Amino acid sequence: MADTMKSPQTVIKKYANRRLYHTGTSTYVTLEDLATMVQNGEDFVVYDARSGDDITRSVLTQIIFEQENKAGAENLLPVAFLRQLIRFYGDSMRAMVPSFLEFSMANFAKDQDGLREKFAHSFGPSAFQHAIEQQVRTNMNFFGDAMKMFTGFAAPGAGVTPPAAAAPVQGTELDDLKRQMLEMQARLEQLARK
Repeated sequence: MADTMKSPQTVIKKYANRRLYHTGTSTYVTLEDLATMVQNGEDFVVYDARSGDDITRSVLTQIIFEQENKAGAENLLPVAFLRQLIRFYGDSMRAMVPSFLEFSMANFAKDQDGLREKFAHSFGPSAFQHAIEQQVRTNMNFFGDAMKMFTGFAAPGAGVTPPAAAAPVQGTELDDLKRQMLEMQARLEQLARK
């Protein structure tokens, strides 16, 4: 009888001495090893060796913390985002945040693959800048709609202005993108203060 079942997740056990044990390879691993596994698309679950509790979420959060604190590394999570995320812990919209973030990250990953594909087919730097500009506009519209949802279903025209409607600034397309990102950050900070 052929086994058509998907291979089981890798099990990592965390011991009281904070060591992580990879049961598949019978070796101890580090948070850096687990980060590499995630980047390679390997799925794993982490259990507390003593209690048997699933502690995958806290270990993944610890990996993010370590990545954000690496010397010389560029931070992925903006301070305004972190503050807003913390605010959602006590908010009535809390239950919607995980689904929204999961959906947003899945779309971002899909869009990122599309941008890479466009770049592979376009060999000029201006073509790549155009692809990025288009994607930023699409993402800004999506994000603006989502923020309206989180800020009490704002009336049409209120909230975040899509970059396409922003006043033009003389300079290169890259300068325009930078200006748009600064405007978005300022609007997010204003929304966060409400």
